[in-house]
Amino acid sequence: MFESLSDRLEGIFKKLKGRGLLKEEDVVAALKEIRMALLEADVNFKVVKDFVEKIKERAIGKEVIDSITPGQQVVKIVNDCLCDLMGGGHSKINLAPNPPTVIMLVGLHGCGKTTTAAKLANNFKKDGRRPMLVAMDTGRPAAIDQLQSLGAQIDVPVHATHPGDNPVTIYPDALKKAKLEGRDVLILDTAGRLHIDDELMGELQDIKREAGPNEILLVADAMTGQDAVNIARSFNELLDLQGVILTKMDGDARGGAALSIVHVTEKPIKFIGVGEKIDFLEPFHPERMASRILGMGDVVSLVEKAQDAVGLEDALRLEDKIKKDRFTFEDLVNQIKQIKKMGPLENILGMIPGLGKQLKGVNIDDRAFVKVEAIINSMTVQERRNYVILNGNRKKRIAAGSGTSVADVNKIVKQHQTMKKMLKKFKRGKGLKMPQIQF
Repeated sequence: MFESLSDRLEGIFKKLKGRGLLKEEDVVAALKEIRMALLEADVNFKVVKDFVEKIKERAIGKEVIDSITPGQQVVKIVNDCLCDLMGGGHSKINLAPNPPTVIMLVGLHGCGKTTTAAKLANNFKKDGRRPMLVAMDTGRPAAIDQLQSLGAQIDVPVHATHPGDNPVTIYPDALKKAKLEGRDVLILDTAGRLHIDDELMGELQDIKREAGPNEILLVADAMTGQDAVNIARSFNELLDLQGVILTKMDGDARGGAALSIVHVTEKPIKFIGVGEKIDFLEPFHPERMASRILGMGDVVSLVEKAQDAVGLEDALRLEDKIKKDRFTFEDLVNQIKQIKKMGPLENILGMIPGLGKQLKGVNIDDRAFVKVEAIINSMTVQERRNYVILNGNRKKRIAAGSGTSVADVNKIVKQHQTMKKMLKKFKRGKGLKMPQIQF
């Protein structure tokens, strides 16, 4: 996400950082380029105008002139303005003082609302809450079945009636069931509808009156760009939204919707969808997103993902194996599985400061892990635990069993040896020099 915008801004700031002294004309020229970069990223033109004016006001003032490093100071100003543009700080779900908290999801057809409902329920479950999903999309064929299937994946109950039922009449029974089962979060998955369809939009108002939700969240497809902003404005005028969830952020290289939607609606983005899997819904942190847009990584999010993926017991067990020089192929497979839990590899590497720039243009394929796992899974238990016994015949058998070549097996064995040496240095306190590992 934001790939094209990040590339453009990086080039602009590179010119500024290379100068010891910035003149007013230098800043004005840079701001023209920033304006074009934002417009090309599909940011709303009114938002761009206000944003550039805000930067200009601060960048041409005393703040930059008196700075020891003017170029870097401009970067900081842009970073701060980006944070403000996207809401300033993380906005949480407003939980009801008396459960259950009722969250109503609205949006267009095909924006990912049903999947997002399940992802949101999964997030609440991880936090120790007891969510329940309510299928209110009674008009779309198989919509109820889809929600029930997703609910079964995460072990969250789904209150469902029959296709064609009036969505407004579903809520009272759902609330009664939630209270009986001690559910503290109720997520209403309403049917998708066009914001220009007065009859269907009126139905949403009826559901709002009946349910009195604590939160009404618009689910918007980030890839729709400018349309996402117009859609958000229409839904907000009718329903008074409490926030927005942007889906498909992993597939949007421009990201203009994320930079426009808060400014136009004055409603915060609360979550972003960064992948298809049920775990890939993240809280939206403007300051972290601004850092990633400017190519400075996002270490905080990376650490949080690592903590979620790797349990304390697993970490201690791995530490013990490293100390005893017993890092095996079995441990390597476990590490790969934990990395995959953290999300798409390209997203993870993009959170490491500086690494995203180094990997620009490199094709990062998560499927490479599949080959490694296939090779290791084709080994016997003894071979996984002691690579020394891997002779020519064994390697041929492993290659045949995994659908790879002997050269691929040799490459994995060599990389495993490199990792063992690296970990041994780390154990002795000599510092790490990361090996060039290729899958």
